[in-house]
Amino acid sequence: MTPEIEFENSCGNVFADLGLDHAEDLYMRAALGAQVVAMLKAQGYTPAEAAACLGIKPPEISALMCAKFHRFSQERLINFPNRLNLKVAIHISTHHQGEPLQQVCLVT
Repeated sequence: MTPEIEFENSCGNVFADLGLDHAEDLYMRAALGAQVVAMLKAQGYTPAEAAACLGIKPPEISALMCAKFHRFSQERLINFPNRLNLKVAIHISTHHQGEPLQQVCLVT
């Protein structure tokens, strides 16, 4: 007989699920950083090209590509798409129960 698997539903923010302080900020940084990394990979940048394009040093591009987003402020992460010639738009709407308070999505 297979034992019953216990699980817990997520609130949509793994940082909040873990009970970390500033969970919304951590989530936003992770979401922004993940989108920047995806854009760099999709455009085929080498690490040196990505660092030059974003105006950061090679150790910083390494941290970015290794998802060490805590090393970057939200403001810096928001500005990286601009350096890739992409527009950043902030959309404010009513929050509904069960959905995350903040979301980041790439629209092409």
